[in-house]
Formats: sequence, structure tokens, C-alpha cells
Amino acid sequence: MERSMEDLALAARWVREGGAVALTGAGISVDSGIPDFRSRGGLWERFEPSEYATIEALDRDPDKVWRMLREMGRLVAEARPNPGHEALARLETLGLLDGVITQNIDDLHQAAGSRHVVEFHGNARALRCLRCDARSRQDRPPPGEKAPRCPACGGVLRPQVVFFGEPIPPSAMAEAARLARGCRTMLVVGTSATVAPASLLPFMAKEAGARLVEVNLEPTSLSWAADLSLAGRSASVTLPELVRAVEDSPAAAAPRGGPPGRGCPTPRETG
Repeated sequence: MERSMEDLALAARWVREGGAVALTGAGISVDSGIPDFRSRGGLWERFEPSEYATIEALDRDPDKVWRMLREMGRLVAEARPNPGHEALARLETLGLLDGVITQNIDDLHQAAGSRHVVEFHGNARALRCLRCDARSRQDRPPPGEKAPRCPACGGVLRPQVVFFGEPIPPSAMAEAARLARGCRTMLVVGTSATVAPASLLPFMAKEAGARLVEVNLEPTSLSWAADLSLAGRSASVTLPELVRAVEDSPAAAAPRGGPPGRGCPTPRETG
């Protein structure tokens, strides 16, 4: 399903009304060189998640888990923001985007200039000691074959990402929910929104009267609930086009809190 110029113009009109929020997933970072971990050739094809990506695995054998974490860290270290990240930062600068809720751990939204970023699953560049809770930041994965150790107490270091089996940080969950419930338009970018609790956020927005605009290569399990689907091209192409359409058109006259899109379907859990 290709997106049309009419769809792009309509999405631009909604975004120009202000109060937009973006929910982003792996798809926005693919053009930055970070493949979707679940896709063919992705990280989970080489590292079985149950063996490498659970908090129990980290506790049981941190040296083994760090083999996967170093590979992940190298991908993140070599990545650079693409035009999709930069487009969302531009919308924030224009005062039209209230924030980005990202499921990614790559720090690319911040590198592109976005200021209000809710990191739903944490940040791979941040480290924390499991023993003394000391915090630090890394630009590249710590060298060596074994799990890195805290220089202060000798405890095992871990990236501040959410492992399978861990809850979403309460502060991130609360702020994501606040943005979702308060937005006028939610841009759902590069994610199928099938994994809870992130999958609940579009429906929080929808229940509060927001429109959903899906930006993805192809339709997803969320498409049935979207008010508009800008499918067929990557986020690094579509989002800059959307920004150009926003900037090239006259400002919208609809006040904040005006009528929503095409109704509010009953939310359902999809993953």
C-alpha cells in the first residue's frame, strides 16, 4: 500500500496543528546501519535471546552475555542519525512535536538534535554497576573478552537497557503514557507495535482522541487502527517529505483540542 501525496498532505495538516508525539521502533534506525534485531541477519538470529538477552542470563554468565552486548555496542557506536531522525528533531524545533518515545537503545534521536526523548528500553551507551550502582557512559563497548568490571568496586557492569524479564523503568513508562494521552497526533514510525507494553501506547493515544499516523515500509498489525498509513517507503524518506510538506504549507487554523480523526476503535492487545 503506497502512500499518496494526498495522504502526505493530510498528515502534514494534522502535524501543523501541533501537539504531535512520535513512537519509534527499529525501522527508523535501519538506514543508520542498525538492523532490526528480529529480522533476518539481526542480532537474535546469531544470539538466542533466552541465552543472551535475559536478566537471568546476565546473572548466570555475564561473560557470555557480554559477547552479545559487545556486538550490539559496536552496531550502536558506528551508527549515525539518518534523515528520519533529523526530521523528527526538526518538528520539535518547529514546536509541533512534543516528544519522541523510542523503543530503540541507540541514542540516535538525541544525536540528531531531539531534546525530549523517552527511552522506553534504555540506552546502550550508558553503563551501570550491578554491585554499587555507579553510572558511566561509553562511546564504544569496553574492550576485552570478559564482562567489564566497575573501577570503584569490581562489580559487573551492564548497559542500562531493559533485558527480557525486566520491567520498563517507571519514569519512562509514566512519561510515555503522559505524552500518549496528551497528544493530538501520534506518529508511529518503524514499529509494528506488537510487544507490550509499548504496544499499548498507540491505543492510549487513540482513547484520548488522538489520530494515529503510521510510517512504515509495509502495513503492520497496527494498521487497522491507524487513521492514516504512510506506507511503502522508509522513515528516512517519508519523514523528511512530511517535514517539507509541513513547512511548505500555510499554518493550520484548527485549535488544540479540536475534533479527532476517524473515530476511536476499542484497544486490543496485539503482542
